[in-house]
Amino acid sequence: MGGNPPNPYLARETSGLTPGAALDGGCGGGAEAIWLASQGWHVTAADISSEALARAAERAATGGAPERLQWVEANLSVWSPGAQFDLVMTHYAHPAMSQLEFYDRIAGWVAPGGTLLIVGHLHTPGSTGHGGRAVPLHDVVVRATRRR
Repeated sequence: MGGNPPNPYLARETSGLTPGAALDGGCGGGAEAIWLASQGWHVTAADISSEALARAAERAATGGAPERLQWVEANLSVWSPGAQFDLVMTHYAHPAMSQLEFYDRIAGWVAPGGTLLIVGHLHTPGSTGHGGRAVPLHDVVVRATRRR
């Protein structure tokens, strides 16, 4: 598989899951989607950037189970997949809406018994760097299973 390796949290958090249908929300360069497909998942990889999706599809074509991948150009703040998934994940998303609103929105796309995986940065008040912007202290991983 070409390109960047997947987020290291992905393998850890999905190790006990049976491959099924997955949604990678805000897939960017596609590293996580490609890795999931190589593990037997059928992945819908959505991103707002057509350029990022084109690069990701190129990477997948050279060795990442491209037949298990569907690339979708979409603004996740307004798009609806029209289906539910066994795994819905997002890594370091920067939506146009509030983070909590966004997480609530994508949680609705998790099938009963499915998993929501969110990987992000923890920002705390007062943790600022140059220019007064919040600086992440460390990564936060949230994994939840939707009740049946």
